[in-house]
Amino acid sequence: MSVPATPAPDEVSPQVLTPAEWHATGQDFSYHGQRIFFRDEGPRGAPALLLIHGFPTASWDFAALWPQLAQRWRTIALDMIGFGFSAKPRGHDYRIAEQADIQLELLRELGVDAFDVLAHDYGDTVAQELLARHRDAPQQTPRLRSVCFLNGGLFPETHRPALVQKLLLTPLLGRLVAAFTGRRAFDRNMRRIFGAATPPSALHLDGFWSLLNRDDGRAALPGLIRYIPERLVQRARWVGALQQSSLPLQLICGAADPISGAHMASRYRELVPDADITLLAQIGHYPQVEAPQAVLDAYVRFRGEKTGPDR
Repeated sequence: MSVPATPAPDEVSPQVLTPAEWHATGQDFSYHGQRIFFRDEGPRGAPALLLIHGFPTASWDFAALWPQLAQRWRTIALDMIGFGFSAKPRGHDYRIAEQADIQLELLRELGVDAFDVLAHDYGDTVAQELLARHRDAPQQTPRLRSVCFLNGGLFPETHRPALVQKLLLTPLLGRLVAAFTGRRAFDRNMRRIFGAATPPSALHLDGFWSLLNRDDGRAALPGLIRYIPERLVQRARWVGALQQSSLPLQLICGAADPISGAHMASRYRELVPDADITLLAQIGHYPQVEAPQAVLDAYVRFRGEKTGPDR
């Protein structure tokens, strides 16, 4: 499915929480001694929906979607280790497998036995690891029910990293880039990956920057960015999980994203059987920020058509 016209840019609603408000309405739990921030809202009798954020931001990325999602489903999101309001330990060996472990541990602590996923960017790779685990052990709990991907590097061969990402991957230079990249360069890099008609608002740029810098977060970037070569090493496992999945899958993709836009969606159509794709014309890398209503409409359709009626 393609949306040929640009969805009208969604204005930032007064209901969208600031990062400080987002934090104030959340909680922490401990994972192996590390503090992990999370939010959990919505009807307790409803199916659980797990939101998994991207790099280098945090769960606040979903703030514009959150109220509508939490009306329908028990909506859960955490800041992965190294991101946002969670711990950012220096010298930590950041791995996608650990990030998946943290997601599952939170769901167990909350008593969730089955869940759906809506993921973005780095979170797409975490979701692929969850898909691989479901393929290998479909009866494990909590049990994965469906996955919806937003823009992300699902296929290493289609991922087009930004220059700053390439620099962060460079030994020694990566630490310097993380330490000395200033606010002006950060804003410029973020604007490049948004759609021309849907640029990031001042609220979002301020929020992204504050979350990145919290607890000296930029120092964690060279470790976190190792997910890019990890995708190459784990390609057979993670792409195989997409191709072999028995679960409902959906891709909602901002077509104008220079990192993982229309070219990635084309590869998804080639490799994933019965590909369910909603392509958002002229929307960039952050569709949940740029066009939240279009994302919500596509996701609600997917849930209604592919996973049956939810309570």
